[in-house]
Amino acid sequence: MKSNLFLPIAIALAFGAVVVLGMFFVVSYNGLIQKDETVKQAWSDIDAQLQRRAELIPNLVSTVKGYAAHEEKIFTQVAQARENLVKATTPTDKAAADAELTTAVGRLLAIAESYPELKSADAFVRLQDELAGTENRIAVARTRYNEAVKIFNAAIRGIPGSFYAKSLKLEPAAFYEVPAGRDSVEKAPEVQF
Repeated sequence: MKSNLFLPIAIALAFGAVVVLGMFFVVSYNGLIQKDETVKQAWSDIDAQLQRRAELIPNLVSTVKGYAAHEEKIFTQVAQARENLVKATTPTDKAAADAELTTAVGRLLAIAESYPELKSADAFVRLQDELAGTENRIAVARTRYNEAVKIFNAAIRGIPGSFYAKSLKLEPAAFYEVPAGRDSVEKAPEVQF
């Protein structure tokens, strides 16, 4: 009689183990997909803020040009740096272009300090405020992105994610890092009123 009862219990236990194991892998799989999407969304936030800043730059340049037309070299540098940022696609390229643009805008703002009437112009003050706010948003977005990358990379390198991350074609995401030697990015451009 015991043997008649053993087989159904063994089958039920085996079936239960398969169901639990299957649920575990489904939850893990969905977790990886969610983390991947979080990284993509966080990158999109950085990209949107960088785009916002790139759109503010021409207005800033035009405003400064009205007061300091003879400073052509800095206007060219800002335009080139902005173009490089808009064309960059990877986090590494965006970080390098961001550093270049930050340096160029810092120089532009330094030139603006030489023109008291420019510093007091309403349009210039508004642009400086918007630029400072955008710099803060970029810093927050960069922090959120790097946190999402850290969580995602750990998930695809750990168990069970490492078992099927490659089959999902999930590769480690790149951090948004400041290029080596780019001190100008470690500190946002100073905006003085």
